[in-house]
Amino acid sequence: MSRRRWRPAHVLAGLLVLVLTALLSPTPVAGTATASTPRPGGVPLTELTVVSEQVAYGLQRPVALTGLPDGRMLIAEKNGTVRAYHPDTGLAAEPVLDLTARVDTSGNERGLLGITPAPHFARTGVLYVAYTSLPDGALTLARLPINAPERLQVLLTQEHAEYNNHNGGQVAFGRDGYLYWSLGDGGHANDPYKAGQDLGTLLGKIVRIDVNRSCGAKPYCVPPDNPFVRTRDARPEIWLYGLRNPWRFSVDPADNSLWIGDVGQGLVEEINHIRPWQRGANLGWSCREGTPVFDPDQCRPGVKYTDPVFEYEHYMTESCSVTGGVVYRGSATPEARGVYVASDYCSTLAFAVRPKPTGGYESAIIGNFPIQPTAIDKDVHGELYVLSDLPGWLSKVRFERVPPAPAD
Repeated sequence: MSRRRWRPAHVLAGLLVLVLTALLSPTPVAGTATASTPRPGGVPLTELTVVSEQVAYGLQRPVALTGLPDGRMLIAEKNGTVRAYHPDTGLAAEPVLDLTARVDTSGNERGLLGITPAPHFARTGVLYVAYTSLPDGALTLARLPINAPERLQVLLTQEHAEYNNHNGGQVAFGRDGYLYWSLGDGGHANDPYKAGQDLGTLLGKIVRIDVNRSCGAKPYCVPPDNPFVRTRDARPEIWLYGLRNPWRFSVDPADNSLWIGDVGQGLVEEINHIRPWQRGANLGWSCREGTPVFDPDQCRPGVKYTDPVFEYEHYMTESCSVTGGVVYRGSATPEARGVYVASDYCSTLAFAVRPKPTGGYESAIIGNFPIQPTAIDKDVHGELYVLSDLPGWLSKVRFERVPPAPAD
C-alpha cells in the first residue's frame, strides 16, 4: 500500500526509455500477454468488464477481507477492529473482534493488515491475523478464537521498527493446509537493509508454515519441503523471496498457485504467478523492479530471477500501488472462471490476467474498481468483493459480457 517512491540516479536512463514507451503506447506492459486470444471454455478478456455495487459503508479504513463458511465476510479495519457483513443482514453495527490494544497504527501503513479463517473455522472458530504490534511495529502473525480474543497466541514475529512502511500483511491458507504470510522489505526506499535478496531475514519474503503442529519451542513447524530448509544461514520458513511489498497475494484453490501483487518503487508495478513447483523462486527485488534492473549492486551472477507475468507503468501515470486480487472461481459468470483480477490504489483500473493454454499469459484492462481499492477477495461462493480505503466502502463485484469490438 506504499505510495512514497524515490528513484536512485543509476536508473534514470531506464526511466526515459519507459516514459517514451508509455507515450507511444497506451496499453500496459504485460510481458507476453495478448488481449484477444480466446480460451476454451472462456471468452476473450476484452469481452468482459467489471461492475461494482456498493453494499456497505461506514467502515474505518478497511484493509482486508475474507469469507466465512456461514456466508459472512469479515472486514479488517486498520485500527484493529474486525467487522462482519452478511448479504442478507448487511454490516453489523458492532465489531466482532477488537484488537486495538495490540495494534500499532502509527504511520500510514501500520495496523491490522490481514485476516483469514482456519480451514475448519466452522468447528473451531479460529482466525489467523497479521498486524504491526505495539510498541515497536513488529510484523506479527497470530491466531485466536473469534469469540475469545484474550486467548490470542503469537506464532511468528519479524522486527520492523525503523520505518513504518512496507509491512506486507496478507495471510492465506493453501490447498496444502499450510499458512502463507507476506512481509515487506523493511520500509523507506531502495531496500535499505538489502533484505530482498537476504535469506537470513523474513523481510521481503512470503513464508509458509505448518500451524497444525508445534516443533520444539515454536508454536508451528516448518514443512520439510520448504525450499531453504537445508540452506545454511537461511530462514527455513521462507517460501519465496525477492519481494518489495507484497501487500496482497492470493492462493488459487484450483492448483495451489500464488498470485502476488508486489508494490513497485516508482517505475513499474508487478504481478507474479508462482506455482508450487516454483518454490524458492527469486522475484528479483532489489536487483530488479519488475523486469528492469533497479540496483546492479544487488544483482548476482548466475542467479535466476523469475519474471512477473504482468507489469504496468507507474512512473508519470495515474497509477501508484498495485492491489493484488484473486482468481475468479465463482458460478455467477462462468465465462470469467480462471481470470485473475487486480487493481491499483490510485488509478482503480481493473486488470485481468489469464494463463494461455499454449503458454504465456493474456491480459486486458476491463473497467475500473471503486475508489482506493485496498483488497479484493471472495465470499464462500467464490463471488468477489472489494474494499475502498478512506471512503470506507464494501462493494460487490460482478463480471458482465460486452459486445466484441467491430472488425476493421
